Amino acid sequence: MTRTKPSIGCLRLGAQRIGHSELTTAAEVVAWLGAVQAQNYDAAKWAVGLRSAGSHVSERSIDQSLADGRMLRTHALRGTWHLVHRDDIRWLLALVGPRVIARATRRYHQLELDPSTFRRANRVIARALEKDGDLTRDELRTRLEHAGVSTEGQRLPHLLGRAELEGILSSGVPRGKTATYALLDQRVPLGRTRHEGHDAIAELARRYFQSRGPATLDDFVWWSGLGVAEARQGLEAAESTLNVETLGGQAYWRAKRVSAAATTRRVFLLPAFDEYLVGYRNRDAVLAPEHAARINAGGGLLEPCVVQGGRVIGVWRRAFARGSVVIDVELFAGSTLRPQRAIEAAARRFGAFLGREARVRAAKL
Repeated sequence: MTRTKPSIGCLRLGAQRIGHSELTTAAEVVAWLGAVQAQNYDAAKWAVGLRSAGSHVSERSIDQSLADGRMLRTHALRGTWHLVHRDDIRWLLALVGPRVIARATRRYHQLELDPSTFRRANRVIARALEKDGDLTRDELRTRLEHAGVSTEGQRLPHLLGRAELEGILSSGVPRGKTATYALLDQRVPLGRTRHEGHDAIAELARRYFQSRGPATLDDFVWWSGLGVAEARQGLEAAESTLNVETLGGQAYWRAKRVSAAATTRRVFLLPAFDEYLVGYRNRDAVLAPEHAARINAGGGLLEPCVVQGGRVIGVWRRAFARGSVVIDVELFAGSTLRPQRAIEAAARRFGAFLGREARVRAAKL
């Protein structure tokens, strides 16, 4: 069976639970996706809210889920920030952590961070958190400096990131609007790891293709950070739960039981760094190459985008006013669509998530 490229986008919207969702909590959304890109926390919250059923998940409820530890924000896949379900964090870090650390060896050497320094820093961090409870980044910096561990330049983020990858710390209870770190052992008490070794690779593959299919092996390699051989091994182990289709000689895998594809009329306002784009190496199925630079101008930034019919048709921005949120939309040149009402409906949904009235100030159509 073959499919046209636009239908791939609609199927992905369904798989990612953007078009329709039965997931009623933030933790359920994060577990379904396996991990959610979260280098921009505000964007990550809307990514989760967008994939939840109705109005069950709000910005406030996601903050509470993070504070309660039902999901955690930590460095995971590809060494970047992700939201991860508490039940998944240990097996996921055990799988990807050593691979991320190995790839960072050259950078560690440049920063004069050797194994002895990491061990010392990890001891200082663990003792400080055990003694004083959740601490901010600056407070951990002070503890490290007092212990003789330099945090100069880019050393601090690598010291903290390494401690996350080794399962020592994770996100703690926010102190007002300031994020904190906590001991992972306190947030997620030690227990039997749900998945290990080959089973962990297979589980990661299953999560990926069920929540992002149709997708290719190369897409999975990019998203997971696994090597090609490992990723193929995981795909083969999960293959009994998947269907494979061919388009232009390329194999695409997706779950056998899938959510209905999204309609072509609805519009979705996706946040920056959304998994709908960042979850794939090749984005041509949803984003025309001539518009790629408008979404990704460099530096790894993926702009908030407007999606209709499974295709990225423009970009958007938000601005806060008194008790409201104002949405500016700019559709790509040459677009034949005029989705004004659909854009307004998408803006109202975003406003409800924030607990604010929303209005579209200037949709450039």
